[in-house]
Amino acid sequence: MGKLFGTDGIRGITWDYPFTPDFIRKIGYAASLVLPKYKKKSAGKPVVLIGMDSRASGKLIRKYLVEGLGEGKFKVVDLGIIPTPAVSYLVKREGADFGIVISASHNPPEFNGIKFFSADGLKLNDVIEGKIETLLLGKKPLHVRPSRAAIHKKDFTRDYEEFLRGTLPRGFNLKGLKILLDCANGAAYKIAPRVLRDLGAKVKVIGDKPNGRNINMGCGALHTQTMAAAAAKWGAFCGISLDGDADRCMFSDEKGAELDGDDIISIAAPYLKAKGRLTNNGVSLTFMSNYGLLRYLQGLGISVVQVPVGDKNVTDAMEKGDLKLGGESSGHIIFREFAPTGDGLLTALQTIAAVRDMGKPFSWFRRHWNRYPQVLEKVKVSSKPAFKDVSGFAAKLSKFENDLKGNGRIFIRYSGTEPLLRLLVEGESRPKIKAIADELLEHYKKHSGALAAKN
Repeated sequence: MGKLFGTDGIRGITWDYPFTPDFIRKIGYAASLVLPKYKKKSAGKPVVLIGMDSRASGKLIRKYLVEGLGEGKFKVVDLGIIPTPAVSYLVKREGADFGIVISASHNPPEFNGIKFFSADGLKLNDVIEGKIETLLLGKKPLHVRPSRAAIHKKDFTRDYEEFLRGTLPRGFNLKGLKILLDCANGAAYKIAPRVLRDLGAKVKVIGDKPNGRNINMGCGALHTQTMAAAAAKWGAFCGISLDGDADRCMFSDEKGAELDGDDIISIAAPYLKAKGRLTNNGVSLTFMSNYGLLRYLQGLGISVVQVPVGDKNVTDAMEKGDLKLGGESSGHIIFREFAPTGDGLLTALQTIAAVRDMGKPFSWFRRHWNRYPQVLEKVKVSSKPAFKDVSGFAAKLSKFENDLKGNGRIFIRYSGTEPLLRLLVEGESRPKIKAIADELLEHYKKHSGALAAKN
């Protein structure tokens, strides 16, 4: 992993490095030097599309990025507030050289981020990210003269909505359904309700009043309790929670029980297999997916390719294995038949279409596979030493992994977007996995020397 790029672009607290005005200009300039080389040359000025979520800092970040892009003599098309996956779709459809999304996805409002999409609508691979980082962090300073580039505003939201509807079976509608929708006060606060209502659903919306400071705050895909309770109280067919940039989706059933990305895969994978749409009878999941889901899918003859966290990693594995479905327990689900990246609205529509076609309530799908007990812990860190360099930690980890072999697992990693250590332990006995998690974290805290001051 590079020094700037994490699992999903460059991310940090606004106006702290690397999100200072001067460095944001440099990011724009470096991208303008690298990314056009990966697109076939076309006549006219190179084009970049820029979208953002609803954070207050987005407009200024866009301004500084454009001042850097101007050095590359780009035509800049401002898409306004729009879901991240819409930018992925539009970059390819419009033949742009690349796309930028200003968003920190599910993070709180004080964060922001810069994500890039290639001309094919894909997240950048490690090689391309490395070339941008070399320009930004290399020994030779990158000098940028802030320039004024004209910004062309364009509203493509209806085009994106038409694309979403086009992924559904002919004649499909949501007439007669009540859907509780949480837009996380984010990028889809206008688009998502409109799509569902245009399909005939009766929609009650929460999290649809962004003010620049409330994105993901007590709402959205990381805070689904309010959505789930409201869905049950209203008697909804289901509840849906998107995250700040609408590339994640979580559900609740009609009784108010929550369904995460693993539940969505447990619905979609067997359904697509039955319809002959699950290429190579396989799916791509991250190491964070529940062990019970892996066993369930394998029992249905569906193979699982597991990769590190990050929808980019899931996508890479899907392309290599020619797989049409993949995702994360966090709600990043990729229906590669239609799109190359995670799309919360697309996931919502495809999942509802599958559930309706199978004629069962959402609550049935929550019960039809055995979820293993899971302990998830996180610790704030000031640095990220290799686990082999933490005295005695690797040996202890190996011992516990052998104890769980065949009936559980341990997954430990540093966050790619935040200063955090994340630990996942799964097994058949909750007391046993809790004891393992506690002992591992206690050992790490004692021997790593990497704990943040406020930890």
